[in-house]
Amino acid sequence: MGVMMQTFFWDCPRVDKKEFQWWNYIREQVPALAKVGFTCLWLPPVHKAANPGGQSMGYDPYDYYDLGEFDQKGTVPTWFGTRQELDQLIEAAHNHGLSLIADVVINHNGGADEQEVNPLIDQARWTKFNPKSGKFPRDWQCFHPNMYESWDEMTFGDMPDLSHRNPYVYGELLKLARWLIEEVGFDGFRYDFVKGYGANTITAIQEYRYMRNGQQVVPYGVAEYWDSTTNTLRWVEEANFSNSNPVDAFDFPLREMLKALCDQYGFSLRNLLTWESILQKQPQTTVTFVENHDLHDEGRPIANDKLLAYSYILTHQGYPCVFWHDYFNYKLALEGTSNGIATLVSAHEKYAGGGTEVLYIDDSLYIMQRTGYGDKPGLVYVLNNRGDNWNGRLVTTKFANASFQPVAWWGKNDLSRPINQPTDRDGRAQFYAPPRGYAVYAMK
Repeated sequence: MGVMMQTFFWDCPRVDKKEFQWWNYIREQVPALAKVGFTCLWLPPVHKAANPGGQSMGYDPYDYYDLGEFDQKGTVPTWFGTRQELDQLIEAAHNHGLSLIADVVINHNGGADEQEVNPLIDQARWTKFNPKSGKFPRDWQCFHPNMYESWDEMTFGDMPDLSHRNPYVYGELLKLARWLIEEVGFDGFRYDFVKGYGANTITAIQEYRYMRNGQQVVPYGVAEYWDSTTNTLRWVEEANFSNSNPVDAFDFPLREMLKALCDQYGFSLRNLLTWESILQKQPQTTVTFVENHDLHDEGRPIANDKLLAYSYILTHQGYPCVFWHDYFNYKLALEGTSNGIATLVSAHEKYAGGGTEVLYIDDSLYIMQRTGYGDKPGLVYVLNNRGDNWNGRLVTTKFANASFQPVAWWGKNDLSRPINQPTDRDGRAQFYAPPRGYAVYAMK
């Protein structure tokens, strides 16, 4: 699947902070990100949002077709820049082999131009939208409640929710998706707050036949369903029941396990096998992550030893996503060393293929192998939750007479390089990791 980068965080610098033009800033990092091994960039919402003067990061959409071109809501650029700068970023990413995911906010809208009375409830609401792009104008019939449906699955704040059962709205959302892929140049979608509307809308967007430059584009899709494992899996199964192009989901339950691993004293590594997650149940439909804009900036960040969590998602199955703030602002990339996210990304892209097989587990030690697939020959991953010394075990791998070398490692108080580990004719070898740390071994 590759490795995704979430290219923003809450209140990342706006365009009025002249030392940063966010689209340009991302574009400057594209060559280095591609070289490390990233394959995809998840961009924040690109459209003009409601709050005046460009003060919104896009999660209150006003004009879906204004990407920084029209003077409305007190600004021409969006929070992140102009349409021209966005186009330049997309071109640079594609030139370096990176795909791009658009953050699509289609549950609710903000910043209506006028109030109007909804005759079904005899209440005045802000539901009249006259965007300067001239595309997708809306009135009360486009929102809940209307003649098509009276029940709203879930609201988001006090913003009016789009009624997807209205044929006009449904058709406009399909047009929007087509425009974002065929004309703007995106390669897929991150669906915001999917709890608020039926999965059939996403199924339709995923299965739409897109054409760009004479070639069919099959969009990637990942949904934000922030909930328990059972509910998330139920939603994924519903969305993909008759879908020839399935949608993935962010693995929030797994992230809670990773937070416990990093922040809870005495966390038993046996939980790695019993904690319910999408990765555990359906690894083919999970996007694994350590942090995102919501969790980081709303009181739920991982506070300790976050590299342990990144080592887990970048060695296991699933589609791992790295948070920009961790990579750059917290400087966990540690490029040029063997002790950070950058090296783990490279190891993922070179070695992390095939299924996951646990070779040993107890309260403080976990050893796993990826069995290899295609051009990714596999690896051995060791996680040591003991804080005072190195920890390891003799295990039997599937790799006979192989020479394993450490390709990525980190320990909280010991950054010493693990030693090479040759396997015998039965695939046996001893693999170790530093105190409160990890080591990734691969055949080189």
